[in-house]
Amino acid sequence: MNITTVADLMTADPLSVKRASTLKEAHDLMREKNIRHIPVIEDNGELVGMLTQKVMIAAVMSLLAKYGASALERKEKQQLVAELMLTDFATVTPEQSLQQVASFFVQNRHGCLPVVNSQNKLLGILTSSDFVRLAAELLQRN
Repeated sequence: MNITTVADLMTADPLSVKRASTLKEAHDLMREKNIRHIPVIEDNGELVGMLTQKVMIAAVMSLLAKYGASALERKEKQQLVAELMLTDFATVTPEQSLQQVASFFVQNRHGCLPVVNSQNKLLGILTSSDFVRLAAELLQRN
């Protein structure tokens, strides 16, 4: 096994939402698919934001505190992902070295990095869990 680049380890074609998606849609997707990070894309596949579990929980808790449990679903349907998504985040390209990217994860404590091409089109996602799985696999070989 020769895993050296982002392309070798990333999850290709990750689940994503559009900026016009609602908090309810993103929340349901996270819960159903057990994921913690959702890239936000334009119709053409361009990456424009990231929605994290941390941001999602904060938004849901804020809605709960403000409107109560009985109004939560209705309020989640009114809240757009574009209003919550992070727009200042790092990305990587498929050809980048895993060694470089691993250092970035350790130094910055990021949970994921979206993988994009030169036109900023979403190609995949690389998560800290991917590195843990790789480490487990390598440890089993010894």
